[in-house]
Amino acid sequence: MFNPVQEPQAALDIAKAGAGIGAGLAAIGAGLGIGKIGASAAEGIARQPEADAKIRGIAIILAAFVEGVALFAVVLTLLIANQ
Repeated sequence: MFNPVQEPQAALDIAKAGAGIGAGLAAIGAGLGIGKIGASAAEGIARQPEADAKIRGIAIILAAFVEGVALFAVVLTLLIANQ
């Protein structure tokens, strides 16, 4: 049975593996989110070309929010792994 008190190196290895998985999932989620924003913006511009500037501006702001959340998730996983 695994006991993190008796095997601290194994616990550290598991934490680092978990941080790597968490960072990877955050990156995948951000990629999917930004892709969905881009696809929806392209569809909206195709349906209403006169709203081009407004849709593009909103899409850029939303993509920045998604990227910020992804960066926060990656930093958080790395901080947890280095404790």
